[in-house]
Amino acid sequence: MTGVHLVGHGGFDKLEYRHDLPVPQPGPGEVLIRVTAAGINNTDINTRIGWYSKTVKSETGQNALQGIENLRDSDASWSGEALRFPRIQGADCCGRIVAVGPQVDPERIGERVIVRNMLRSYVGYRPMECWTFGSECDGAFAQYAKAPSRETYRIDCDWSDAELAALPCAFSTAEGMLHRANVRHGEHVLITGASGGVGSAAVQLAKRRGAVVAAVAGKEKAEQVRALGADRVIDRRDNLVEELGSMSMDIVLDVAAGPAFPQLLDVLRKGGRYAVAGAIAGPIVELDVRTLYLKDLSFHGCTFQDDIVFENLVRYVEAGEIRPVVSKTYPLENIVEAQKDFISKTFGGKLVLIIQ
Repeated sequence: MTGVHLVGHGGFDKLEYRHDLPVPQPGPGEVLIRVTAAGINNTDINTRIGWYSKTVKSETGQNALQGIENLRDSDASWSGEALRFPRIQGADCCGRIVAVGPQVDPERIGERVIVRNMLRSYVGYRPMECWTFGSECDGAFAQYAKAPSRETYRIDCDWSDAELAALPCAFSTAEGMLHRANVRHGEHVLITGASGGVGSAAVQLAKRRGAVVAAVAGKEKAEQVRALGADRVIDRRDNLVEELGSMSMDIVLDVAAGPAFPQLLDVLRKGGRYAVAGAIAGPIVELDVRTLYLKDLSFHGCTFQDDIVFENLVRYVEAGEIRPVVSKTYPLENIVEAQKDFISKTFGGKLVLIIQ
């Protein structure tokens, strides 16, 4: 089959587009999917360059083109363990089931499906443990992929394959943050990185819950973010305390971190909740612990997702309550161009590979 092998940590030279890869064979409890579309995500690039290593202190885009020098490979995956190469990446998968392994109903063949990107089957459904599709196992950057049947969801909607491929990683990350922070109707929520895949999903999902949303984005993308439902958009270069006022927010949903981190805590009310699932502006932040305990703040690190998170997403889609923004599509062989465009942050929403 045709696919893209990641052969090591580094620059784009570590992505090998090939036509001679073996088609995976579904084992017990697994299905084989003919992949039709796969989204581009920060985690794909972070894994390629090894950004998850604790030796890396920079924001995510700084070394995304050429890779990171003097990288420590032993902890350079999101799980904190060494990645096994070669690996087919791709956390977002849309396609159709074409074969099933033992213990799977053959009636599933032909279903249009998406795969839960945070897989629990391979770790025995142990609490707070999971694999990422395309990291600890092969993912969707190929014509075929296998996945656990119980974590492969049939989905009935009028969306294109590209739109469905924009859903799993970004929307489950966003819904996971809202779920963990228990966002409720009428609460004031601040969302960073609101023009990106996770941020734009979080805007829609927060509005779906009836929250009042303030979103941080570049000025050139403000109208796009407002169209998603944001009640207010703050330019990412502005001071949040000056724009919003101190103690004005119930919840912060953060994918940025970086130098503005202290402002995020300053705008939280006493008893506020901070949920984080990314650090695109930099992982090392300044924390005044007095702010944390004197304001009785709650911090939520959000990677693992309860089963209901992905199940809810499928329900929202089939009910017509959300829809992703797909800005551009590319053939699989143009994966480097797609990642360069992603890194440039020129496009809002999602970029998606179409797999023939």
